[in-house]
Amino acid sequence: MKKIVLCAILTATIFAAPIDDFLKKLKIEAKKENPNFKGFSAKRGEKIFTSYHIGKKGKKVACISCHTKNLKSYGENIFTGKEITPLSPKANPKRLQDIKKVKKWLRRNFKDVYKREGTAQEKGDVLVYILNN
Repeated sequence: MKKIVLCAILTATIFAAPIDDFLKKLKIEAKKENPNFKGFSAKRGEKIFTSYHIGKKGKKVACISCHTKNLKSYGENIFTGKEITPLSPKANPKRLQDIKKVKKWLRRNFKDVYKREGTAQEKGDVLVYILNN
């Protein structure tokens, strides 16, 4: 039994490592951007993820426009009609494993919704929100 628990812990640690390392880097960057930064917040991340803005093509959009409120569900890109696999790593273990892709999609999606690249704190807040759902 102890071996099974240890294997599960080691597996979880291995799979969590890339996103954890990225969050540590974002934390350092966030402190540089704002010396009063205290840490990432899933609550702030939820607000960023669910709030609507005039974004790409002058359309009123939010992250949930494509990803839905339930991050364990499939979504659909409202601009292309392409299916989007669940964003939550709890439903889709492959999510948030490739940091190059995470950076690409954070940058692209912030530009689509907010018409700018997100700050380190905003990116970290959104990632913590996603990880908690």
